[in-house]
Amino acid sequence: MKLNYLSTVFLLVAFTVNVSAKENESSSDTVKAKQKIFENSIRAIDNNGESSETVSSIQSRMQALAVPGVSIAVFDNNQILWAQGYGVSMKAPKQQVTIDTVFQAASISKAVTSVAAFQMIERGKFDLDENVNNKLKHWQVPENQYTKKHKVTPRNIMSHTSGLSVSGFAGYETKEQVPSIIDILNGENGSNSAAVRVFQTPGQSEYYSGGGMTVLQLLMEDSSEQSFAALLKQQLLEPLTMTNSTFELQPKHIPLSNIASGYDGDGKLIAAGHHFYPEKAAAGLWSTPSDLATFMIALGQAYRGESEKLLSQQSAKIMLTRVPGAGGTGIGIDGKAQAFRFRHSGGNAGFTCYAVSFANSGKGFVVMTNSDNGFRLIHEISRTLSEVYQWPAMWMRE
Repeated sequence: MKLNYLSTVFLLVAFTVNVSAKENESSSDTVKAKQKIFENSIRAIDNNGESSETVSSIQSRMQALAVPGVSIAVFDNNQILWAQGYGVSMKAPKQQVTIDTVFQAASISKAVTSVAAFQMIERGKFDLDENVNNKLKHWQVPENQYTKKHKVTPRNIMSHTSGLSVSGFAGYETKEQVPSIIDILNGENGSNSAAVRVFQTPGQSEYYSGGGMTVLQLLMEDSSEQSFAALLKQQLLEPLTMTNSTFELQPKHIPLSNIASGYDGDGKLIAAGHHFYPEKAAAGLWSTPSDLATFMIALGQAYRGESEKLLSQQSAKIMLTRVPGAGGTGIGIDGKAQAFRFRHSGGNAGFTCYAVSFANSGKGFVVMTNSDNGFRLIHEISRTLSEVYQWPAMWMRE
């Protein structure tokens, strides 16, 4: 379905007037109507960031960009307005995406992990600004010329100013032997990434480091004497009723029919459908948009002082305060005033995703896809949602 953009604007205006005129119209009908407008108002975005004047259905854009499956959750006033799956989670045998289909959350794992780390800080398990080597029991950050005066701390790990190396991880095919966290940190015994080492003075400047988050993962395990997956389940996922989320390599409690398979840029299935990411804090979360929306809502409530179920307001404000030369602490931040928002994107082999929320108003969305091609579509979805709901721009740095 394709329409001229001006026709879509007219439909949006007419819809707004119509809703205002019908005071007895249910909020459920309003939500469904806006969802329908969104689904048929997607505009392609070119390489210069310009939107096409022609609008298409979300299914048409998925086909054009070779994205097999998409799942979306939109929220406002601290409640999920709607959630919907589109396309297929697996091409053969064909399996439809539902709101319960789990995807790899990739680097959104870092935001969830960081909140859990702040929870541990609040309980006195370790300090935000202490040397991580003080509490690491099974491995230590090797000292060198860069750590003589400034040590690696949880704060600069989560703000990506730790000076630690290794930006991201490729994951491991399911048939491969998965190395231990210590082997990954040392870059040996089957690890497919380099050793994690301090290569610049901690606190000096931003360098996005999945390696740093892996150090934080070990710190959290050593400080709790629990496996990372068990710790996050008990401490964060269960209290928020994120029942379709897990940091296990393979989501054991979720039916196979609800686990999305990932596809590369050519539309080919990732071997066995997905890679394993033992670097769980950096990239290991399986989740759904609805579960992640619940997480984003709770973090926003903590920031606004509406609820401390997830974190204290003090901790949430630290997370959402810009670090000089970097982003927030554990999550990206953009915009000002009512456009001020926190967000995180993610990309694993065969999966791309994005979560964003306006910090001062409790609204936003989460999108997850099972394709390496997903980011362009996610950008188009972000811009369309901001237009349909008349929200400020929500895409990164837009």
